[in-house]
Amino acid sequence: MFKSTLMAGITLAAGLAIATTAQAETRITYKSAKAGSSYYQMGVELAEAMKSGSSGDIIVTVEESQGSVQNVMETRARGGDYVFTTPPALVGAAKGGKGPFEGKESPKFADIRALFPIPSLTMHFVVSKASGVEDFAGLEGKTLLLGKGSFGAREGEKYLGLFGLEGKVKLAEVELSNAVAALKNGQIDGFVTAGSWPAPNVVEAAASADVTVLSLSDDQVAETKRTRTVIPAGTYSEQASEIVTTSLPVVAYTTTAMDDEAAYQLTKTFWDTKASLSETARWWAGVDKDLMGTIQGKIHPGALRYYQEAGFPLTDAQQ
Repeated sequence: MFKSTLMAGITLAAGLAIATTAQAETRITYKSAKAGSSYYQMGVELAEAMKSGSSGDIIVTVEESQGSVQNVMETRARGGDYVFTTPPALVGAAKGGKGPFEGKESPKFADIRALFPIPSLTMHFVVSKASGVEDFAGLEGKTLLLGKGSFGAREGEKYLGLFGLEGKVKLAEVELSNAVAALKNGQIDGFVTAGSWPAPNVVEAAASADVTVLSLSDDQVAETKRTRTVIPAGTYSEQASEIVTTSLPVVAYTTTAMDDEAAYQLTKTFWDTKASLSETARWWAGVDKDLMGTIQGKIHPGALRYYQEAGFPLTDAQQ
């Protein structure tokens, strides 16, 4: 079991070219999600891509987090070495003091700036075939693990309410990192996770136990007010048909405290190495220029310089 404050000892020489006369070492902390999740794995892949994609002297450390809200909250105490991921809607909520940020306002939230989009958060409702659950109505009376503090946990709880299941499903008080083991030994009937497909914990569950990933009807998708997303057949072991679910865009952010050159090199290296990333991890294939439209609010000046040089389409609000 991973401790919630675990820092994965993944310190990688990211090797980004910083245009200075003396190449001073720059350290960057990349904070995304819990260890074992797709977003944590993406952080590792990004750090490796930074290392192999450029020459220079930036050190990237991938750090486990408790989820998107915590990532945003930490900007209040972090400096210019901090990169984090979160849905753009949460940045807007933080700046407006709404939702999970009500009563926790900080002037530092106004300093948050975007770097680049990453694969979208995709909802997965995973149940054991032994549970007999084939749709959301079948979850009534079952035990479900939502996890704690993450977007997936909050979104999963919201969906239970929308689909008439609030108070009708027993919620397991177990960390999401234990989901697969708990499913296999019968402690739970299913779990909810949010991560770009293929999600590592769903891959593990499908490979080691008989599971079903539930599909949403079009009416249910409409109720969620999220983007309709289709996970192709064969993405997971024994998955014979498409899975209809929902997703939410995610962006890598920093703050105005980050050096412009560091932001430029981070962004340039990301786009320069994205093609090679998608060759080994399918979720990166979905990231292209069209996803730039999901960035709400301003882009960091250093990243903006790259996008202007590369001819990316940008909105007035992003500049």
